[in-house]
Amino acid sequence: MAERVMLNSLCVYCGSREGDDPAHRAAAERLGLVMAERGIRLVYGGGRVGMMGVIADLVLAHGGHVTGVIPEFLMDLEHGHPDVDELIVVDSMHERQRRMAELADGFLALPGGLGTLAETIEMVNWRKMSLHEKPVAVVNIGGYWDPLAAMVKGFVGNGFAHPASAELFTMVDSVDAAMAALEAAPGRSP
Repeated sequence: MAERVMLNSLCVYCGSREGDDPAHRAAAERLGLVMAERGIRLVYGGGRVGMMGVIADLVLAHGGHVTGVIPEFLMDLEHGHPDVDELIVVDSMHERQRRMAELADGFLALPGGLGTLAETIEMVNWRKMSLHEKPVAVVNIGGYWDPLAAMVKGFVGNGFAHPASAELFTMVDSVDAAMAALEAAPGRSP
């Protein structure tokens, strides 16, 4: 029987911009508050701008713990967050992704851009290849990630992916539903 995931740390992928929909910022604020209240450490890209900065600031403001992982070349572009509990500076995006994956018990994607999409898909793919068995949740605020769901359906429909591919991640419409899904996900079998 599989054990449940112990969610002590959560890697959050989100934009280095805030986007145009205030609901996206509200979701980041909600997630930051929930993580701090539950004592779940935030692991994220290390920036203090955009959605990344919003969530990090909320976790910190409510007494939570934050670990940022940022490549050296992004320290200036994304303004490495000076107030986080731990800021790990790495050599490359690949090292950033690997390090964040090691530090996290699960993954959650909020709305973001190409980087958010790439990082999220990489964790889904790593799960498919059994490189990890950690849960992945995608918060589909206002249908933002509907194109991702359609793309996965297209992969399956065209014979490029197994029908179970859609089960590699959970897509929900709120932060609270994402947290419930992550916490209820089965972990690694003993």
